[in-house]
Amino acid sequence: MKRARIIYNPTSGREQMKKQLPYILDRLEVEGYEASAHMTKREGCAIDEARRAGLAGFDVVVAAGGDGTIFEVVNGLAELEKRPKLGLIPAGTTNDLARALGISGSNIEKVCDVLCSGNSRPIDIGKVNDQYFINIAAGGKLTELTYDTPSKLKTMMGQLAYYVKGFEKLRSLKPKHVRMEYDGKLYEGQIMMFLISNTNSVGGFEKLLPNAQYNDGMFDMIIIKKTNLPELVRIGTQALNGEHLHHEKVMYVQANRIKIDVEGDMQLNLDGEYGGKLPAEFVNLHHHVEMFCP
Repeated sequence: MKRARIIYNPTSGREQMKKQLPYILDRLEVEGYEASAHMTKREGCAIDEARRAGLAGFDVVVAAGGDGTIFEVVNGLAELEKRPKLGLIPAGTTNDLARALGISGSNIEKVCDVLCSGNSRPIDIGKVNDQYFINIAAGGKLTELTYDTPSKLKTMMGQLAYYVKGFEKLRSLKPKHVRMEYDGKLYEGQIMMFLISNTNSVGGFEKLLPNAQYNDGMFDMIIIKKTNLPELVRIGTQALNGEHLHHEKVMYVQANRIKIDVEGDMQLNLDGEYGGKLPAEFVNLHHHVEMFCP
């Protein structure tokens, strides 16, 4: 009998996972899995449990929670020689990866249909220094809001909590001088922020990097060069419609390997979680994980 391990965050998605868990377990068991669950209790808990489940020979590991939960699960599985198939039950605030894959978190029956269908495909993940990410890596003051926003505020306000924190950070934005090497090319200058993405969904925006694909072996990166606050707001408004890529202060590239150094401090955002500080080297690991998709 195949075995499936659900790793779930009880606080994600306005704390709905605990109520949905019996249904999920039953659906998997009807499909022929010996299904069990593990509730995360601390930061890093999902990393440890995913690694343990992989080493124990589980056929499937399901990350049930927000982007932070799947970030930890991927980091637990990425270095295993034999990796279980990966399932996703989106229950977070933005659910960027699920959005990119076409998995809707609003209907748990349809989510379980994806898990039980047997349909899977290989997807890329990113490696940065000694960590991994499956959706985005970013740097710049504005990108820090995903892990600076308190979980209680996200539970109460959902995505609106990010906008509240974003307005607070706007006044503190300052450019940083960076040196970027990407696939043999070089960019050096002052920037406000950068985004390296594996999919077309970043922070709930599906047109921020519209050409990004999760299985092409390439990252899509945008760099916002030094600019003033009104112009930065204008770029953000254009991003809603995908018109920002033509802005003179926006640089867009595709690359398999990216190396970034910075003068001063710049924190790194990996899938919405704090990922340390630059410098860093980002490498695309092509078709590294097999994942259930619609």
